[in-house]
Amino acid sequence: MAPRLQLEKAAWRWVETVKPEDIGREHIELAYRVNVPACKRGACRRNCKGNPNCLVGIGEQAWLGEIDENAFHNIDDPNSERRDKNTFVGLTNLGATCYVNTFLQVWFHNLELRRSLYLCHNSRAQEHNIDSDYEPQSICEHLQYLFALLQNSNRRYIDPSGLVKALGLDTGQQQDAQEFSKLFLSLLEDTLSKQKNPSLQNVIQEQFCGQFSYVTVCNQCGRASPLPSRFYELELNIQGHKNLTECVTEFLKEEKLDGDNRYFCESCQSKQNATRRIKLHSLPRTLNLQLMRFVFDRQTGHKKKLNTFISFPEQLDMGPFLEGKQDQKCVYELSAVLIHRGVSAYSGHYIAHVKDARTSDWYKFNDEEIEKMEGKKLQLGIEEDIGEWQENAETVKTQARKPKCSKGYHCSRNAYMLVYKVQEEENVEPSRNIVAVPAFLQRLVDRDNHKFEEWCTEMADMRKQSVDKGKAKHEEVKELYELLPARDGQPYEFVPLEWLKKWLDDSTATKEIDSSLFLCSHGKLHPDKVGDAKRVSLPAAQLLYQRYGGGPRLDDSSLCKDCVGQRCRVLRLKNQLNEDYREVSNLVKRTLSGEGYWVGKASLRSWRQLALEQLEEDEQETKHSNGQTNGRGPHSTNNKEYGPELPEGNEEVMKTFNEEILCSHGGLSILEAERRLVSSEVWTKLRAYFPKAPEFTQHQEPCSQCLTLEQEEKDNEAVSKMMAQDQKNQLLNLFQEKNRPTLTKWPQGTDVLYIVPLFFVDEWKKFIRRPTKSSPVSSVGNSLLLCPHGGFMFTYDSLLGGDAQHIALLWPSEWDVISRLFIVDQPISIHCSSHTTPTGSTTQYSTQPELCWECREGFIFQQQRDLREYTQATIYVRKVIEDKRMIKEAVPEMNASSSEAEEEREEPPKVDGERDPDFSQSEDGAKRVKLSDGTTAAASGPVPVTNVVKPGGIRRSTRHRKLRGEKALIVSANQTLKELKIQIMHAFSVAPFDQNLSIDGKCLTDDSATLGSLGVIPESIICLKADEPIADYAAMDDVYQVGMPEEGFKELTAE
Repeated sequence: MAPRLQLEKAAWRWVETVKPEDIGREHIELAYRVNVPACKRGACRRNCKGNPNCLVGIGEQAWLGEIDENAFHNIDDPNSERRDKNTFVGLTNLGATCYVNTFLQVWFHNLELRRSLYLCHNSRAQEHNIDSDYEPQSICEHLQYLFALLQNSNRRYIDPSGLVKALGLDTGQQQDAQEFSKLFLSLLEDTLSKQKNPSLQNVIQEQFCGQFSYVTVCNQCGRASPLPSRFYELELNIQGHKNLTECVTEFLKEEKLDGDNRYFCESCQSKQNATRRIKLHSLPRTLNLQLMRFVFDRQTGHKKKLNTFISFPEQLDMGPFLEGKQDQKCVYELSAVLIHRGVSAYSGHYIAHVKDARTSDWYKFNDEEIEKMEGKKLQLGIEEDIGEWQENAETVKTQARKPKCSKGYHCSRNAYMLVYKVQEEENVEPSRNIVAVPAFLQRLVDRDNHKFEEWCTEMADMRKQSVDKGKAKHEEVKELYELLPARDGQPYEFVPLEWLKKWLDDSTATKEIDSSLFLCSHGKLHPDKVGDAKRVSLPAAQLLYQRYGGGPRLDDSSLCKDCVGQRCRVLRLKNQLNEDYREVSNLVKRTLSGEGYWVGKASLRSWRQLALEQLEEDEQETKHSNGQTNGRGPHSTNNKEYGPELPEGNEEVMKTFNEEILCSHGGLSILEAERRLVSSEVWTKLRAYFPKAPEFTQHQEPCSQCLTLEQEEKDNEAVSKMMAQDQKNQLLNLFQEKNRPTLTKWPQGTDVLYIVPLFFVDEWKKFIRRPTKSSPVSSVGNSLLLCPHGGFMFTYDSLLGGDAQHIALLWPSEWDVISRLFIVDQPISIHCSSHTTPTGSTTQYSTQPELCWECREGFIFQQQRDLREYTQATIYVRKVIEDKRMIKEAVPEMNASSSEAEEEREEPPKVDGERDPDFSQSEDGAKRVKLSDGTTAAASGPVPVTNVVKPGGIRRSTRHRKLRGEKALIVSANQTLKELKIQIMHAFSVAPFDQNLSIDGKCLTDDSATLGSLGVIPESIICLKADEPIADYAAMDDVYQVGMPEEGFKELTAE
């Protein structure tokens, strides 16, 4: 099928030869494309939107032919959530709790521990009403219920969130797995020790606890000093070792104590050289061996993982390592291997390989997924391929290749814990491997299984309903789609294309048919909307409206003749427009003869564009889309083809023709430069396109009201100029800033100076410079400098210290002039008086009105508060070298603007009174103001700081001069010192723990304190002294983000 644009052009090609009044039925059907041939299936890759008869590619492909019933629903088979026969139950990963899941599976497969937990007294579970959900409280109750579900649940996996929440673990942060094992066993031991049943009180000790002693032997007298201790796991160093035997041997090897590490012998009563070693006395039934893969790296200051291959046996004989008690069982069998995937100590994934005590089969527990190993053998498999990727994104092999393992041995570089159990005798009763769930727990499990079965039934019913609904929809579509095409000469209706697509899209609910958006202003189908509708047969339309409802219905009587006629008129005018444009362009160049008409120059320059937009607006006036605003459409151009008599310029785009010569009173504008006369012939042609445009003949007088207002404005400007000149002459020194009094050196010949706000002086100067553009100043406004009680807000000392930036000082003669010229709400003056005392002459200064101390203190307090409640302010950090001096302090930084050096040059005040940009710069927070004596002080208040004028009348720049070795940082008051150190780390490559920060000689040490509380204000300079640097700064971010990995165990240890 032809493209949409071609179809649209073909639908209106007839307008070139047919006038609007000659339109017939055949022209209307051409405009609505009623007779465009329908597309056949396979002919179109997608639906032809320009053809209302194309019903291909609207979603029918999914329904034609046979359909698999699974396509009618998006509900997974609930049986996929069901536990398979002779398999174990998994545990849901709650975010970063895979390390918890691995230990829970290992402890669940410890039959003695599980049996003991089932025997614990649980009155809450025994008395629980089976009609409500059971919510365990204590850790023991959670473990009981969790183990019972793991044993007899019908679910493929269960949610351990109850236990995780009771332990107070952070599900979003991965913790130290080895530390979790220790703390949890300690907590469980404490919980079981409080049981009334004596056989339960020592379960943890019997299962996991062994004994060893630290034996120290004095080399001088040979006295042995044993220190007995219990252990729940042996922590074995793996660095530099290849197999488990080497690790155990190093753990028990003799250590020499000499030099500064000598041992104080009780017999010798002095420090002596000695040896120390660990002696194993007894081993538990379950031996936990922690392979210390996560070690602290002193170079980087954080933990790292050792990816060392360690070989370990399936059968471990601990007899050679045991001291005495040769009668106890020393041969162990491997029962679990805990694996950590990943190269980082702070991330990765934990899984567990566990041996089933009943069948001796090996299983891999990976959260919800459980996989049985083939052939009753441990198969570490792909877990040993994880770890070849380094954190720097380079693929390099870590250490050596995987060594070959002899029969009965396994080799791993990701195993971090090995669990061995004492080898059982062959004639052990089978009943020992059977652990029954107590009846009170089984009731709770049965209830959970019942809920699961109900859920499965509900999901199956929902699947069935979806399938039944889909099949019915399938039959409906096959039936109706055959009826959709409208036959030639048969009745038809138009149906929205989007509705048909949604009807054929089973993923959305089918709503009623809404054709209201397709109507024109005459209540019929708009010609422009025919591309978004499809012409269907009347029988099909009746079935669709009968089943889904809606409206209004658009049949063959809905083709709008008025809209077609209007479009025909517009298109014909568009074709005529170019010819009229050329003719008008020629006519305006001729000399005017006879009566003329006023036309705006801007309108004349762009009349073709305005006419085109007006025609398009008429064409689309009822179209339901983003219509173009006249004069602002995509075709807007500046037509400059009228020759030199039409000046070029970026005139404001017109909204309506000739509007720029229409004044606000509806008369002819008085701005004659914006209009010109055109002949009546030109106006007649323009009037055809703009029948509503304002019309003014050449004899039309300009608006009398505008003329009156113009004359009044000229008179006012003359008065303002006279007033400004008079005020300037009377206050010339104030305007030119000459001979100004200062407080730093009280002028001779007067004991009083007057004060006005600097704002008043600035506004007055604006008026003097541009009297016709600025409003005259009427009032001094001294109340700005007074408190609500009428008292003055500044002291003489504060004015010397920087508050003078808010005021201007006046001579008494100038005050007399100002009092006559302006309204004075409250005179403010400062007086100097001398008093003779026995010790000499003293000078005192006072103000009138007097200072209001209460409001002054509140003002200072607010200033200090503002300095400590800032956001996005700038501070400067300077790096200090060993001799405590700033790095080349006196030399400005090379990349600083060269204008900064020039700013230090002295320059006389400008005669016109305008200040340089630095003199009136405005930034939030306090500025460092350079005083006349060369010292630096903080200007009080958040008011914009101006330069201090020296007695000689020379200004100094107050911009902060950046020095080499100094960097600017953007900070906020509520930011902590720790966060600032991280910013400094990125700026200076100095690790946070190597940073020594100080401000004004005060050390900043509290990392948790905010900058506001530490006295760091905007524009502060912080000194940085760095300790000996660390080589790897790339890992510093990770260290500060990770913090202490055991943070999540606070609640667990609190138990």
